[in-house]
Parts: sequence; C-alpha cells; structure tokens
Amino acid sequence: MPTVDRLTPLLARFRVRTRLFHTGPLCGVTTFPAAIGRGFLHVLREGEMEMEVRRADGSSTRIAVTEPSLLFFPRPTEHVFVGAPTEESDFACATVEVDGGALHPLVRALPSVVVLPLDEVVTLRPALDLLFAEVDDVRCGHPMLIDRLFEVVLIQMLRWMLDNPARLALPPGLLSGLSDERLARALSAVHEAPGEPWTLHTLARTAAMSRSAFAARFKDVVGTTPADYLTEWRLTIAQEQLRAGTPVGTIAAELGYASASAFSRAFSQRLGCSPRAWLALAA
Repeated sequence: MPTVDRLTPLLARFRVRTRLFHTGPLCGVTTFPAAIGRGFLHVLREGEMEMEVRRADGSSTRIAVTEPSLLFFPRPTEHVFVGAPTEESDFACATVEVDGGALHPLVRALPSVVVLPLDEVVTLRPALDLLFAEVDDVRCGHPMLIDRLFEVVLIQMLRWMLDNPARLALPPGLLSGLSDERLARALSAVHEAPGEPWTLHTLARTAAMSRSAFAARFKDVVGTTPADYLTEWRLTIAQEQLRAGTPVGTIAAELGYASASAFSRAFSQRLGCSPRAWLALAA
C-alpha cells in the first residue's frame, strides 16, 4: 500500500466536523432531510432495519441493513429509516460537515451512500467501544468527547475505503487515485503543496513514472488530466480562502500564480466570474 499520508493534507486543509444528535431507538419511520453542506454518519451497532435513499430526481432505492453497520452519507441526501432500531439496538447518529461542502474533492469522489458492515473494519472496534461507553455514561465534556469520537470513526472508515477500493466498486475519481500506489504520491504532493510549480514532468517524477504512462493512468483512474486536477484543487482552496476573507493577492501567491490578475483569469475561466463576483454570489 502507499507509504504516503493520503488523508492528512486533505483533512488538515478542509476540516471535518461531526456532531451527535441522536442515540437509542427510533420510532417507526424516520426521515432525515437533505440540507446544504450537511452529511450524515449513522452507527448501527446492534439490530437491523430497512433504509430508503431518495435522490434529487425523485427516484429512490431500498437497502436492507441486516447486520451492524456504518451508514455514511457524505453529501446532502434525503433518506428514510423504515423499521428503525428498537429498544434492543445500539444506535447513534451524527451530522457531518466538511469545509468546502460538496466542492471538497474527497466528498465529490464518494458514492452518495456507503453501507459498511462493522466486521469489515476491525480497527473500528476500540473507537466504537469508547463511543458507546460515552453515550451510556453522561459526564463532564460528554458532547465534545462524543463528537471527537465520531470524527475518529469517520477517519477510520476513510482509511478502510482507501485500502479496499475494489470492495466499493468505485468509479474514476480522487478516492480511486489515492488508492493507487503511484498516483497517491503525486496527488498527496499536490494536496500538501498546491503552490509548487507543478508540471507533468515533476508530477510523473514524483509518481516514479514516465510522463506518458503517468498521464494515461491518471486520466483512467482519476477521470481527469493532471493539469485539470491541479487547477480544480487550487480553485477549491481559493474558494474557501475567499470565504474566509483572504485577499486575492495573498491567495494568488500561496497557490502559485504569478500575479493576482493571473489568478483572477484562471478563476474566471473555470468558474465563469471573477473572484469578487463569485464571493458576492456565494454570500
């Protein structure tokens, strides 16, 4: 498996926050509406149920959850629990918010719902033991500790997904790229240092591949060209920095653009408006 850290550069720049909002049984049919910028992470530690996932186009899918599982919705997705967990079940729900929301490349790369049996991820057991022990024993700092433990569970799950892409049948995208030993080196380098003067040559050298082989494999596995991915990553960072009030000139220098005007041109070409106009629309 890749020896580089594939998650820290992503999660350090775009923080993930989880917040517990329910533990214990649910009554009958429970609907979780889609809300912009919010995902869900449910832990069914005991019991079983049916779940209906509703899409924006009006279609839906029924999924039977017959064993203890993690249910992860990385993007806003309406879903309904039918025959929800009973008094005999260990059950907990948290919201998930990622800086950048649906624009985050990792969020975009994930399927709309991940159902992961707990037995698949042995490393989850200690974190889940701590999580449910804290759920059952309300003490000082209880909410903060549970929220942090949910973050641990989420990162453990993402680790497993990166190490087991074949079991998820993932389409081309970032997750597939980070699961590839050579491409992961180049992607992680870009994530860690987006302002470096990356070229096809330097990225291929980082991946220990020839330029032609690297370019072809990157397109097949990630679904875009290295240059386009680099631009998307830089502009995703830029959008978060604009929201935070960072001046355009500072953003341009950090992301490797020769000037503020060069950055504004690249921003406008990709997003259809200037950084300041985009910020006004976003607000």
